Amino acid sequence: MPSHRSVVRRRLLGLSLAMLASHNVAARDPHELVIGTSVGPYADQVKFGIKPILEKQGYKVKVVEFSDYIQPNFALAEGALDANIFQHIVYLRQFASEHKLALSELITIPTAPIALYSKKHKALTEVREGALVTMPNDPTNQARALVLLDQLGWIRLRPQIDPLRASEKDIAVNLKKLKLVALEAAQLPRSLQDSDYAFVNGNFALASGLKLTDALITEKISPNYINLVAVRSADKDKPYARDIAAAYRSRAFLDYTNQHLQGYAKTDYQLTQQAAAR
Repeated sequence: MPSHRSVVRRRLLGLSLAMLASHNVAARDPHELVIGTSVGPYADQVKFGIKPILEKQGYKVKVVEFSDYIQPNFALAEGALDANIFQHIVYLRQFASEHKLALSELITIPTAPIALYSKKHKALTEVREGALVTMPNDPTNQARALVLLDQLGWIRLRPQIDPLRASEKDIAVNLKKLKLVALEAAQLPRSLQDSDYAFVNGNFALASGLKLTDALITEKISPNYINLVAVRSADKDKPYARDIAAAYRSRAFLDYTNQHLQGYAKTDYQLTQQAAAR
């Protein structure tokens, strides 16, 4: 009987091959780019911030939106995409290592932070023992949520753990006797109807109509969790990859960021560029 992973891999391979056939990928035309991203604000960031810059340079850009964090990396590795934009370096390295995919970071991008939201409570001080808290079920984003819970004093993590790898088994003391429920990241905004508090990734928060300023507490994003553009490792120095990176570094995209991405963490190169302009 085939493993669950092999079944998923075959299904994703079929999807990617169908995309290759229907979208006439860039390998057949160096000025035709297919960029994959997650549904919502990161798709908008590409469509309205980056795509116009690339199209002025003569590229034809197609944006393919995904509703999960699994398919975009397989689609990129198999050639259905030229780049994808949805993940941070910790997730990329773990996923690429686990699935033996030759994928690399190209450039970091403005990132919406993970944060704690509630529709039942207006303040963190309203937390009660036994509160239901939902959080991401993927290891890297769950670690971010647990570290923030530790900072709040709602739990205590074991000393000297690696904060990038924290999991529920690393909880030494559940001070508030929280009921922790791990869900797919895309389901977390909906969980606000039933939970006391929910950790929601910034992109899914914005896609669901939440404002970043609605959060009760927001993480200070570590460099490990700044989102990025990923490409196949063999393509990192190709002209199209250099042009995508240059589009993100452009003054036009900095202006777009300042106007449309309020509440996002800017990249180091944007902060440097902004400081130089003062």
